[in-house]
Amino acid sequence: MDKAMLDVFVEYFKKGDRAQNGWKPHVYTAAVKKVMEKCQVELTKENIISRSKTFDKHYVIINNMLSQSGFGWDDDKNMVSVEDDVWNNYSKANKDAASYRYKVIKYWDMISTLYNRDRATSEGARTANESTAEMAEEIANTTATNKHANSSTKDDEDRPKKRYRSDDSIATMLGDKLDNFTAMFKADTPEPPPKLASPEEIWALLGGIPNLEDDQLLEIYDLLVADDRKFKSLLALPERMKKKWVLKQIRT
Repeated sequence: MDKAMLDVFVEYFKKGDRAQNGWKPHVYTAAVKKVMEKCQVELTKENIISRSKTFDKHYVIINNMLSQSGFGWDDDKNMVSVEDDVWNNYSKANKDAASYRYKVIKYWDMISTLYNRDRATSEGARTANESTAEMAEEIANTTATNKHANSSTKDDEDRPKKRYRSDDSIATMLGDKLDNFTAMFKADTPEPPPKLASPEEIWALLGGIPNLEDDQLLEIYDLLVADDRKFKSLLALPERMKKKWVLKQIRT
């Protein structure tokens, strides 16, 4: 399913159909059609949008890791490659990356191509302000030119001349434009990823479950690091049921 969807995205990416905050509507429609035909599954545009946001999250977190010294990408295993000491230091400072130590991400070459784009940052906000300032200057120059043309073509005794006070109207217009730009950039800013459990939190939870052997602890630890939802499920269980749940997960 992921491959079919990404193939569609690559096709339309080459056509320039990538929008500022996602894909143009017809791209999602094409992706729904392609995935349903190829994979024989029922899904909606919202499913495609949700999966695309997941790819975007993968790109942001993994790309940040790969920009650091000591990180690489293992094409055979489809995951990051890093020494334990480097990982331990990085994961302490980047909690959102905790589950990516052994996470398998297929089609990374396609994801890194499709989601490697500029985002609305403070630099973008400065650009918006600069555009607003240029617009203000253009409006002011146009107003001054029109005023000069009008005054030069009228006789002084024809009728009383109307004095134009453009400063207030320009200030009001600029305020509206700036509010629109601010709203646009806030809308384009991706929501921060949910906070994931740290390895220390996972280990502390497992340490409270009695009579688990070392091999069992390590196996369930790897599972919880890779799947934050399972960690939250275990955390919500009553104490008397946690060990049974852990053993069940290991057996499956």
